[in-house]
Amino acid sequence: MSLDYSQCIQGNAPVASSSSTKPSSTLTTIIKLSSSSSAKLSSSASASPTTGGTKCTGTFTPISASSFIAAMNPGWNLGNTLDAVQNEGDWNNPPVVASTFDDVKVAGFKGVRLPVTWAYHFTGSSPDWTVDPTWLQRVSDVLDMITSRGFYTIVNAHHDSWVWADITQANANITMIEEKFYRLWYQVGTKLACKGSMVAFEPINEPPGTTAEHGAELNKLNGIFLQAINDAGGFNTQRVVTLVNAGEDGVKTSQWFKRPDAKFKNPWAIQYHYYSPYDFIFQAWGKTTWGSAADQASLEADLAAVRGNFTDVPLVIGEWSASPTATETSARWRYFDFFIRTAAKYNTVPIMWDNGADFLNRATHQWRDTVAMDIMTNASKGIANALPDSTTDGSVTSQSSSAYIYHKLNTSITDQTLPFLLNGNSFKSATLASTGKSLVSGTDYSISGSSITFKSTFLSTILTPTTPTGSIANLTLTFSTGASLLVNILSYSTPTISPTSSALPSVSADLLIPITWAGQNRPAAVKAVKSDGTFLVDDWTQYLGPLQQGRMTYSGQWDWDGSHVVLKAAVLDAVRSAGKSTVFTIEFYPRVEGNSVNYTLTV
Repeated sequence: MSLDYSQCIQGNAPVASSSSTKPSSTLTTIIKLSSSSSAKLSSSASASPTTGGTKCTGTFTPISASSFIAAMNPGWNLGNTLDAVQNEGDWNNPPVVASTFDDVKVAGFKGVRLPVTWAYHFTGSSPDWTVDPTWLQRVSDVLDMITSRGFYTIVNAHHDSWVWADITQANANITMIEEKFYRLWYQVGTKLACKGSMVAFEPINEPPGTTAEHGAELNKLNGIFLQAINDAGGFNTQRVVTLVNAGEDGVKTSQWFKRPDAKFKNPWAIQYHYYSPYDFIFQAWGKTTWGSAADQASLEADLAAVRGNFTDVPLVIGEWSASPTATETSARWRYFDFFIRTAAKYNTVPIMWDNGADFLNRATHQWRDTVAMDIMTNASKGIANALPDSTTDGSVTSQSSSAYIYHKLNTSITDQTLPFLLNGNSFKSATLASTGKSLVSGTDYSISGSSITFKSTFLSTILTPTTPTGSIANLTLTFSTGASLLVNILSYSTPTISPTSSALPSVSADLLIPITWAGQNRPAAVKAVKSDGTFLVDDWTQYLGPLQQGRMTYSGQWDWDGSHVVLKAAVLDAVRSAGKSTVFTIEFYPRVEGNSVNYTLTV
């Protein structure tokens, strides 16, 4: 793949400091502000893009939006880094280094989305908002790290959407937002004007919006963005852009997005985001299963609906994820496979969100879920993956998973049968991952249809009834095509907590419950029942299945660390408001009867 190369030089547009802050003569034409805070961009904003701005030497190879987006498949987000509030490094990720993108390339990704928050790097005020040149240079340098490795890249304005550009606030100064939006993208456009055609722009990430009026204003901001980058000159008049609407939500975008003015010649695509179903992706209400026919049909209907509304427009899902932190392993692998295949079916390119804690460990250069990465890469190529089977029916009282061989401490070692979804594949081999030792068919395991039975004689070489709890070994299973799967052999017992009760604190704060882990060191779900038998939060969950009734939502209501389960302050406030003692049942993996502990808050 050849890379575009060019060098920026200034042309006849204003130069030096004025060109890096605002196009003063153009701004007079484009933005006319009245004394009223409700003033909008004047009708002159619809004038044709200027031909001034930055002049570039070198070459620019034009590319269509559909070709650009296709070349990003699959894509990866550099999350919680340059978009951190307030500065790079503030959200537990170190400053960007070039080797991160080597890791991303080796993993099979083809494109990168580069989220950038600009809000804390402005100086001055209206009408002279100026983006810090040092920050502009930093973004430019990181962009060079990415594109020099052959990645197609989208640069955006990220958390600006809620820091200063939230049009939904009752006191929103729309004039200020429009003016500042133009200035931002004029300056970014000027700095990046001579980047090659492997660089695209996205006006703003997940802009808030709940009404048709908000949608109309966001369409206007798309136009202001296009005007600004065209006025900035360089190669920007030919650059690919991915346009957005309210929340970058597929439904709202379908309702309110309007095509840009034909005067702009930029190739364009629509970007939306997909984090559904909410309960599975964010581990809400005890939803640790995914993959039923209804689950799959719902996901497909969502993607099909957006494609059906934009039949002739390139579509990119700029963010999606099923995090190893929040989702059960086999359900996650099945989600990865089905999501990627369904996106391809509807000619939509996905870009995975990675916040630095979920997938790539940037410090160690290791992927936390290598199987998910392999499933994604194969699915994006149309290669069939064998997948672990698991519980998908929420009406049952326990949950199984073929990603694990669970052994309960102080029980005998027995044969373990795991079912798989072969998807046209055939089983090829099994090896002990730590040593590479091949298992022997008929001696160590046997195959019946799509199930593999691991013999007790083999498992006894790895486990004893009293083997200490924790992850003991991994088996690597290979199939005729597609990703290899890992089966984790794990010894477990029910964790213990101490104390098991306390009086409700008088001060609202997170409550840390000390825990001694004993196996898979994370909770599966937390149930909260008041002394009168009703649920503490989300009483409607009584209508869900036994695995979900009364359960709370991970992160917002409970969390954990290496030595605690955490009940969030909001949960303690709910107990205080209810005025009733509450029992919290903390459930663990495997989700089977009895693998849980109770903690009581007394009022």
